Amino acid sequence: MNTYLTLLAVMMLLVLLFGLIRVIRGPGSTDRLLGSQLFGSVGVAILLLLAVAQQQTALLNVALVLALLAPLTLITFVNLSSKQS
Repeated sequence: MNTYLTLLAVMMLLVLLFGLIRVIRGPGSTDRLLGSQLFGSVGVAILLLLAVAQQQTALLNVALVLALLAPLTLITFVNLSSKQS
């Protein structure tokens, strides 16, 4: 089971790589924002998979903090774009 969870974490890292390409090459700021939101979502998923696979509760705490901080980028982006309009 641990091998399966680790393989899933590696596959999610590949998804994260594609998100990084979108952040770098994104045609607009919205595409870059969605790429950065992908970092938060996939980062939490990877941390949860690794926490279960390695039986480390500290990774669960890190995943919780990342899940709470990830929406702040969206809020900041919306506030900045509304002030520019």
